[in-house]
Amino acid sequence: MTIANSTTVGSVPHGLFVSINNTLYAANEQNSLVQVWLQGSVNPDKTISRGLSNPWGVFATPSGDIYVDNGKSNGRVDKWPVNTNSTVPFMTIPSECFDIFLDLNDNLYCAICNSHQIVKKWLYDNATASVMIAGTGSAGSAANQLNQPSGLFVDVSFNLYVGDCGNDRIQMFPLGESNAITLVGNGAPGTITLYCPNGVILDANGYLFIADTFNNRIIGSGPYGFRCLFGCTTTAGSASNQLNAPGSLSFDTYGNLYVTDQSNSRIQKFILASNSCSKCNLIKISIH
Repeated sequence: MTIANSTTVGSVPHGLFVSINNTLYAANEQNSLVQVWLQGSVNPDKTISRGLSNPWGVFATPSGDIYVDNGKSNGRVDKWPVNTNSTVPFMTIPSECFDIFLDLNDNLYCAICNSHQIVKKWLYDNATASVMIAGTGSAGSAANQLNQPSGLFVDVSFNLYVGDCGNDRIQMFPLGESNAITLVGNGAPGTITLYCPNGVILDANGYLFIADTFNNRIIGSGPYGFRCLFGCTTTAGSASNQLNAPGSLSFDTYGNLYVTDQSNSRIQKFILASNSCSKCNLIKISIH
């Protein structure tokens, strides 16, 4: 199902997030705004635009505060407190923040693609400076380096997962470690080949889902390893069973998966349902 097209999300949208109350937030980089859909809405219920410059990443807290990338021209992540129409500078960053994530300890993370690093800041720290926690700031493929990180996720044990686009791999940095473990892609034999992965996310069961961007597909893990879920021909296209450079991923509370289909300038929603074959334990995708 196409949830939004270029009319609302602009050309080549990247960032999206679905909150615990199933509110959808999408960054419209082309027009320097963020669109917000409440659960069940067909058209955006709110537009945030004041002071933004080509936003990429977006994240909302359970209370409704919104954090949005404002790094391209303004060098920061901004906070939009709930029920306000003004922005508050939250964290300084060297360039665009392609993905934003908030962990269970209220640390906000930012994937700075062009600076090859992940930074973070505690929500209640009055200073705006960020701290680099992964990558070195220079592109590389060593265990402590990243190359154009474009997606991130932090699990309940505070392990950091990164879509390391330029290295065609998914890196996992254990809590407190500067060296990562390659989970999928280049450097992890026997998994699956990736081509510039962007979005990376874990579901409630701890299974990993990946936007394999330039292979134009979505990859998922399960008890029997990794497999393709959608766009499995790897051919870019705009039909209902195709993607063209998928970017960010987010689940709603029903287990539906939302994807920014970047080069098609749309957001797609896929309904994931468990297969009745428990032995296979596969995932089927229904297109609506």
